[in-house]
Amino acid sequence: MSTETLKHKIRDIPDFPKEGIIFKDITPLLADGKAFHLAIDQIAEHFHDRHIDLVVGVEARGFIIAAALAYRLHAGTTLIRKPGKLPYKTHRTTYALEYGVDTLEIHQDAILPSQRILMADDLLATGGTMTAAIDLITRLGGDVVGVAFLVELLSLQGRARFKDREVFSLLQF
Repeated sequence: MSTETLKHKIRDIPDFPKEGIIFKDITPLLADGKAFHLAIDQIAEHFHDRHIDLVVGVEARGFIIAAALAYRLHAGTTLIRKPGKLPYKTHRTTYALEYGVDTLEIHQDAILPSQRILMADDLLATGGTMTAAIDLITRLGGDVVGVAFLVELLSLQGRARFKDREVFSLLQF
């Protein structure tokens, strides 16, 4: 199965979550076992020699990508969530969006100093959420060695926010 075939598994949903947005729905790809397996294998192959200790998934579809990558890379995984969703003591960061602000949290003990971290999410758009997530990881002493996305929206140029970080996206639109 080629990368082009995987791209055809991504469904466009017009005007979601608001008018003018074309939402890239990854659920058809996730539902196809062979496609999902291939996608995770290809992302993992890109980072296989980076000695990843932990793959961090960003709420919510990023959890799926991170957990599968962690399994494939023989690494642990942890979560970055919206406020009030984690049961233990947390660190938080608030960041600007086009239409307001948002907040992310991580458990205070989720990252050990110098752990080699791969950040993972389903989609790279403007990069704001992932930039905030990386801020949390670095404040805890983690070494972010890469950022992985299943899908990247090239026209939004989110990659530019990660100047000195290795960014890998499997599918570009």
